[in-house]
Order: sequence, then C-alpha cells, then structure tokens
Amino acid sequence: MHTRNMPVIINEAGRVREKGNTRNMRTILVINSKGGSGKTTLSTNLASYYASQKLRTTIMDYDPQGSCLQWLRLRPEQATSIHGANAAPPKGGTALHSLKKWVPPGTEVLVIDAPAGAKGLLLQEMVRKANHIVIPVIPSPIDIHATADFIKELFQIGGVHHNQAHVAVVANRVRPSSPALESLKNLLRSSQLPFIGSISDSDNYLRAAESGLGVFEMSRAETYGEQRELQPILQWLDGQSAHQSKDNVVNLEGARKFAAQRAGRHG
Repeated sequence: MHTRNMPVIINEAGRVREKGNTRNMRTILVINSKGGSGKTTLSTNLASYYASQKLRTTIMDYDPQGSCLQWLRLRPEQATSIHGANAAPPKGGTALHSLKKWVPPGTEVLVIDAPAGAKGLLLQEMVRKANHIVIPVIPSPIDIHATADFIKELFQIGGVHHNQAHVAVVANRVRPSSPALESLKNLLRSSQLPFIGSISDSDNYLRAAESGLGVFEMSRAETYGEQRELQPILQWLDGQSAHQSKDNVVNLEGARKFAAQRAGRHG
C-alpha cells in the first residue's frame, strides 16, 4: 500500500490537473447514512477491480473504523498496488479535507468510502468531490425507510443537484427471494433513481475481504457469480447502462415529493 501523500489539484468537476495538464479522474462515492449497508464491501471490490485493470487507483476512507485501510494492510504484495488515504476526521473533530492533500498525482480512479451518519459540511464535502455516487442498501424495511430519508438529505443538504453527480442505488447482501427487494425498487421508482444491481450475501465477499483482495482478483471459477453480479454496476460507472431513459435520471423534484409523501404518512 502506498502511504505517501503527494500534491494534486482537483476541481469540483472531478478533473485532476498536474503540471499544467488536465484529464478526467473517475471519483466514486459509496455512501449511505445507515450503518451496516455494506459500503466497505462495495468500495474495496470496486477499487480492486480498477486496480486489476491497471488503472492507478486510490481508496479514500472517511470511516473512523478504517475498514478499507485495514483491508489494504491485508493486501498481498503481488496484488496491484492501491493507494490508501485516511480521511477520517479526528476524534471529536470535523476537519474537512482537500483532495490535493490525499490523492497522488496520476490517480485515475478514486473510490471514497463514506462513514455512516455523514451530515452537514462533511456530506457536502464528499458529494462535491464525486462524479458518481453509489448508495448500497440492505433490502429490509428498516434500511429502506432510512434510505428514503437519506436520499432526501443527499439532495437537499448534500447538494447533489448542484454538483450534477450521477446517483444510483445497489441492493446489497441480498438473499434469494428477498421479499423487501420489490419495496426498494418501488422507492427508487418514486424518487427516479436508477437501480443498477444486486449483490448477494455470499461468503466469497467475506473471503475476499479477509485476504485483502476483491472477487475479480480471485479464481474466476470460484467467483464467477459475484463477478457477474458486479458487472451492471461497473457498466453504469462506465456510462454503458443499457437504459438511459428519463426514468434513470436523478430527479430532485421526484425525491422531494417522495420524502413529502413519507412525512405525511408518518406524521
């Protein structure tokens, strides 16, 4: 794992400028205010996939638990290097971070693992850095309701509509015939956010985490199912989604209407 911090200049459109040259850097924020939604599992597998494709990758860990950084410490020496940046605010503090302090020059993909319960300035800071935002959700009634509230906050406080980031939702730790999965899809239809895939509750993700790897770096014969279920997410991040209709466009007004409907039902 690289540990040195080198200067780089990032603007709000997610472009990196180094030595007078400008090029795109893909910045992926994995976030949900609800704890236990599987943010780290998704973050590490995305980062390891891009690293395995020989793209210079950084994973930026805002979570005080440092789960992504711990995963990097377990990473085998022969695996493609991923830079780790500890962006967690100091205990009792709310310090904000500039990317130029944390991201090495030449980074092509930045994956940000957000902490649970991010609000206010911290939420705005992370959203401002991202050009793609992925929200993993456990398909359970409690998690779905919490996510509905978070979507409202993401737009109204996080400033997604100003940043023009692409936002989508992933069902995580899905068990076969999960009865709440349709409820999650109904939420997304109401808020007009795209649903881009389901990640199974598979032991292979646990095995990967314990080895400092991602499923794309493990035996294809053993992890074929996991690699296949991650493909729609990767395609969306690459702008290759087969459905680019207005139903897959983030709509602030739809999110606000959904939040107002929920407030009326629970008021």
